[in-house]
Amino acid sequence: MNSASPIVLLHGVGLDKTMWHAFAGELQSDWRALDLPGHGGQPPLRREQTLASMAEDVLGRLPDGRVHLVGFSLGSLIAQYIARFAPDRVLSLTCVSSVCHRTAAERVAVEARLNSAKVDFAASVAASIDRWYPAGTPASDEAIERTRRTLLHNDVESYLHAYAVFAHGDAEIGPELGSIRCPTLAITGERDPGSTPEMSERLAAAIPDSRVIVVPNARHMLPIESAVPLRESITSLIAESKGVTL
Repeated sequence: MNSASPIVLLHGVGLDKTMWHAFAGELQSDWRALDLPGHGGQPPLRREQTLASMAEDVLGRLPDGRVHLVGFSLGSLIAQYIARFAPDRVLSLTCVSSVCHRTAAERVAVEARLNSAKVDFAASVAASIDRWYPAGTPASDEAIERTRRTLLHNDVESYLHAYAVFAHGDAEIGPELGSIRCPTLAITGERDPGSTPEMSERLAAAIPDSRVIVVPNARHMLPIESAVPLRESITSLIAESKGVTL
């Protein structure tokens, strides 16, 4: 069915709204993919950002009324912030490949990736591609190359400002997660090395009305390599939150 309330899709750091198009084209609902600040068609970022500042920008561009909010990676942190501080705008929340309450070791690892991007952006892009699409990935060569081109096309200053929010944003929203009141799904890949199943378990433990799905054998790029189980999980959450069958 076509929902009167749209599904809004938020991408990850260094990507843009086009990452969702093949995935969302199969959704039997109205959907909108938005570019995050400093990404895609949005103006470049020329000052440091916080999770709050990026979320306020996105909030100002949401469709009218309440939405089903789906965020991937950095987009997930932004979606959590909106669900917490603008609850009248969010019907359901899906956190795809999200970080949560990073451990000391996980903080060190993400800071190292941020520093690598500052020193050699092209090399950091290559490392991201290798991490997201290891040998044996079900993603097509075309999809991998499209991701690579999108990453390399970034305005580097914007990317670094956004990546700093990704690196630190879970600490900003973490203490607030218990106040999110909408139905929530945390979903990640079994083999995601950065947004681990343990992180999704932490997220679900922190948000009252939430559940966890771990997609077997999948890694980080669920909208590309595991589109079917992700789509089914999102539509099931929406159906349950509306009390209808999609």
